Amino acid sequence: MTDAQRDIRRKLIVFDHAKDTKNISPTCRYFGISHDTFYRWKKALAERGEEWAINNKPCPCNIVLRTQPHI
Repeated sequence: MTDAQRDIRRKLIVFDHAKDTKNISPTCRYFGISHDTFYRWKKALAERGEEWAINNKPCPCNIVLRTQPHI
């Protein structure tokens, strides 16, 4: 199982748990995520499908923050 598959699977398990318990609060406590995170994930799933669930590390937008080529 790749890291991307693991990320997708974990987040879908959170949604399945919420559907089974019919309550968001215990689900968020159990998985250690905030309500805000849960609803952001839910919105992203509705808008973009399962591909949103892959954790991508953002690249700094500011060129000054990037590592210099000689390093």
